[in-house]
Amino acid sequence: MPDLKNFKVAVLATDGFEETELTEPVRALREAGAEPVTVSPHAGQIQAFRHHEKSIAVDVDLPLDKAQPDSFDALLLPGGALNADTLRADKKALSFVRAFQESGKPLAVICHAPWELVSAGLVRGRKLTSYHTIQDDIRNAGGNWVDQQVVVDDNWVTSRKPDDIPAFNREMLALFSEAQVSAHHAVR
Repeated sequence: MPDLKNFKVAVLATDGFEETELTEPVRALREAGAEPVTVSPHAGQIQAFRHHEKSIAVDVDLPLDKAQPDSFDALLLPGGALNADTLRADKKALSFVRAFQESGKPLAVICHAPWELVSAGLVRGRKLTSYHTIQDDIRNAGGNWVDQQVVVDDNWVTSRKPDDIPAFNREMLALFSEAQVSAHHAVR
């Protein structure tokens, strides 16, 4: 398992996120030594879903208006249709996502969360996957959508659904570890 000690990951989510698409990657990050920080447009807690049913609530660590992309090493965007649809309409959330891309930091994006990449204007020319229902949105925004468990394209790792989380986590950890090594060598 990669050692991601001192690697800080922003986990951008709001009410309506798919429970396992946040909790499982966060668990994997913690096990690898990373510091995941849940960022949301509102303070307090955010409501998880298991598909259509409400499940757990997760504490927000940092309100979006106080989050600085420069203080993070990577970005995780969990899915959930309500979560992604809400965040794609939030100008601050889109600006936050764009800042990670502009700085070349890695992004791990699953299920409906590529909607946020579409609305941020980032998918043109990129190869990615997502939940199958948003493939037209990705293609219409100029992305190359493929139906694969997990896709790595430069600084992005994308995945389709909760069933793909083991592959998603494996590739997310590998991408984040590679970014950490590159950043370490750049500092030397």
